[in-house]
Amino acid sequence: MKHILVTGGAGFIGSHLVDRLLADGYAVTTIDDFNDFYEPLVKRRNIEKHLSHPCYTLCEGDIRDRAFLQAVFKENSFAAVVHLAARAGVRPSLAEPVLYQEVNVAGTQNIFECCREFGVKKCLFASSSSVYGINSKIPFSEEDNIAQPISPYAATKAAGELLAHVYSHLYNIQIICLRFFTVYGPRQRPDLAIHKFTKLIEDGRPIPVFGKGDTQRDYTYIDDIIAGLAGALHYSATPFEIVNLGNSQIVALRTLIQVIEQALGKKADIKWLPSQPGDVPITYADTTKAQRLFGFAPNTPITEGVGKFVAWYREICKL
Repeated sequence: MKHILVTGGAGFIGSHLVDRLLADGYAVTTIDDFNDFYEPLVKRRNIEKHLSHPCYTLCEGDIRDRAFLQAVFKENSFAAVVHLAARAGVRPSLAEPVLYQEVNVAGTQNIFECCREFGVKKCLFASSSSVYGINSKIPFSEEDNIAQPISPYAATKAAGELLAHVYSHLYNIQIICLRFFTVYGPRQRPDLAIHKFTKLIEDGRPIPVFGKGDTQRDYTYIDDIIAGLAGALHYSATPFEIVNLGNSQIVALRTLIQVIEQALGKKADIKWLPSQPGDVPITYADTTKAQRLFGFAPNTPITEGVGKFVAWYREICKL
């Protein structure tokens, strides 16, 4: 039985990945620090079913703590690491750029160092579409220049990719950097647009919309992202890759609000606000490479995905 380490495994994407890995017969160890970026009880709820699984282990700790990480690696023999743990979000990174550097850059290097020290030869690293910045060429390709990020969060993810290349090149570790494009679905973080808008519209409160509502995002449903992660986990042909994982379909913010309204059967009360620094006008993934390397084929349209999210929200969150 292969043993996989998932950092950030109690979060939105991480907990879904653990679901998949356990179902596929892997042993899974999760690292999470349950920080207060959002309510820690939300993460506790994400992993309730995992805790009783005989092949699951939870290690609570911070990826900035290298001694803690070394103890986890020393006690186990991991076939691969999926490194999802990070301080997330463009706007919060503007307020705490040093914290984002400490967790997302130094913490990521700690993970790569432990892979080197304890002989783990495969690692998936969660990067972000934010690294593309204000990219005039669409859709975004892995070959595009990412030298001009516009938020501390984006800069930390670009730095993580550079560290990944160094460790892959010097220490013979296969590292695949996966650039996620606006992931949504059940268990989505409460600070993200679809979750936030759903809650506010359901409660009859105004939703904050920054700018003119014409920003566009490549919204990618969680099941499609997990399929991409599973494909990357099985991919072994090359030692280092950077790969987009997106839906390759763009949706304007105004359209997204309409989709949420339709799923809820309620109208939104919109509070218009100025554009926010660090926000990019569009994200749009070219997924040709992901399809070629590991058969990535997202197939969840936004109406279906939002409908599933709203059903989950009404069942789980409105208690």
